[in-house]
Amino acid sequence: MSAKLGEILVRENLITSQQLREALDYQRNNGGRLGSNLIKLGIISDEVITSVLSRQYGVPSINLELFHIEEETVKLISHEVAVKYSVLPISKVGSTLTMAMADPTNVFAMDDIKFMTGLNVEPVIASEASIQKSIAEYYSSSKELELAGFDLESEFGNVSTRVAAKGNGKLRKKAEVDDKLTDSDLKVSLGNFQFDDAEGGDVEVIEENDEIDLAELAKASEDAPVVRLVNVLLVDSLRRGASDIHVEPYEKDFRIRFRIDGLLYDVMHPPMKMRDALISRLKIMAKLDISEKRLPQDGRIKIKVKIDERSRELDFRVSTLPTLFGEKVVLRLLDKEKLMLDMTKLGFEPESLEMFKRNIEKPYGMVLVTGPTGSGKTNTLYSALQSLNQPETNIMTAEDPVEFNLPGINQVQMKEQIGLNFAAALRSFLRQDPNIVLVGEIRDFETAEIAIKAALTGHLVMSTLHTNDAPSTVSRMVNMGIEPFLVATSVNLVQAQRLIRKVCSECKEEQRVPPEALVEIGFPEDEASEMKIYHGKGCARCNETGYKGRVGLFEVMEITDELRELIIIGASSIEIRKKAIELGMITLRESGLTKLREGITTIEEVVKETVI
Repeated sequence: MSAKLGEILVRENLITSQQLREALDYQRNNGGRLGSNLIKLGIISDEVITSVLSRQYGVPSINLELFHIEEETVKLISHEVAVKYSVLPISKVGSTLTMAMADPTNVFAMDDIKFMTGLNVEPVIASEASIQKSIAEYYSSSKELELAGFDLESEFGNVSTRVAAKGNGKLRKKAEVDDKLTDSDLKVSLGNFQFDDAEGGDVEVIEENDEIDLAELAKASEDAPVVRLVNVLLVDSLRRGASDIHVEPYEKDFRIRFRIDGLLYDVMHPPMKMRDALISRLKIMAKLDISEKRLPQDGRIKIKVKIDERSRELDFRVSTLPTLFGEKVVLRLLDKEKLMLDMTKLGFEPESLEMFKRNIEKPYGMVLVTGPTGSGKTNTLYSALQSLNQPETNIMTAEDPVEFNLPGINQVQMKEQIGLNFAAALRSFLRQDPNIVLVGEIRDFETAEIAIKAALTGHLVMSTLHTNDAPSTVSRMVNMGIEPFLVATSVNLVQAQRLIRKVCSECKEEQRVPPEALVEIGFPEDEASEMKIYHGKGCARCNETGYKGRVGLFEVMEITDELRELIIIGASSIEIRKKAIELGMITLRESGLTKLREGITTIEEVVKETVI
């Protein structure tokens, strides 16, 4: 069928030979019918395919939009069968059932339906898009989909979210979305989620200069296939332990990726026609302006989940960014259940943990945690705050954004658009009689200056910076414009950290590594010859990666009097680092080597995140 259809399309100059080869290559990699793949790639419209198929098989074609189908006729086959075979009953005359089909050669579908109904099946051909649209329309009453209070059986209990869509200044649309997640949704993961090309087929990809019809966009975002895909997307991210969901539009592709244990994995390539509808659906759920496609936006989706008669709340932090071919959406899963507030389980070496605890318990001064985005800085600071959270202590935080709500702590969300930035929040905090102040990030001289003044006037200040290691943090603050003597007198401790993947405990096995390789990464020669190194061979639990979970590497530098003298005279970060190691600082690489000795991680992970 595929080759013959392709030959007809080329012969009639509807597509070129090059386009046919492209579609056949796509079919080899992704499966599906040639006609569907040609539509998916945007090479040809489904109306043209329908017309050609009609001539090819001598089967009449119909336009479903011109038909009104009786309810009794629709009930002759179930919704599941209609979706499975992409068919729709049109009319029943005597013992003959006229059936709209996307593929009139599917004898298995006709045999099944004949067996179930006891009727002879007369096929007519219609486009997949129109069939799927009609299925959604005629079976909608029996398909209970509700996002406000849907039951997530077994693992996920009840999920509820209220949805509001906000247009521009004049148009404000409130969308109460009542979509119930059915049993079939719960059993589907992204790995086996099936797309007919028609899903979202009535949604046009909006070109750069096209007029945006908000009403149509909002309506398209609530089509059953789109709603179901978003539901499955959120549920599957939880099942797989993902920390982020990336929804990425490209010129000829639409990709969804999950970040699991720090690495991104491709999980799905939905049809291009679903692009705008799916992104709009996410924006509506996050209470973002669906009419604004030119500017980045930030929002939040809150989901309540009931598991084993116990409710828990999950947050998805949503960020949109306009790219060349549409808006990229990233959802960060903020699962409070996974927030590790026990410092002893973060991965600290005993001496580093003791040093860290000693300095956060001081009545004043500054504690800085540094590292790249996604290195666990927020988790470390939250665990420190939790250990200090007592009735007699006033703790105030300025965060952008507030990732987790901590009882007993006064957390403030930054709002740059109204002038509430870190510096403004810090000034206000000092009038609120605080004992401990947390500043989400020191980004500029003004914030750094106020934070240091607070640390010098009897407050414990905690904050983060983006530097490569602990000693270079001192140079970074001086480069911001802070006098070296102020840095030396205010900072008590600087900690750099990274997250590395742990070897999966289910498939962990010993790995033979030449002693020379171990010496090269930092082990002493006598120890290298007797070292046992482990790796994961891959199993179902770790998705064949060999890794499951992550653990922290920590470089904790306590500012002693000797280091203060070096800072005041303007010593370089190299000199400060050398002196700190002499005084007993465990570097990030040494922390990684300790994890290797304990069989927690692999050489590749340590080398990837640390330097000697």
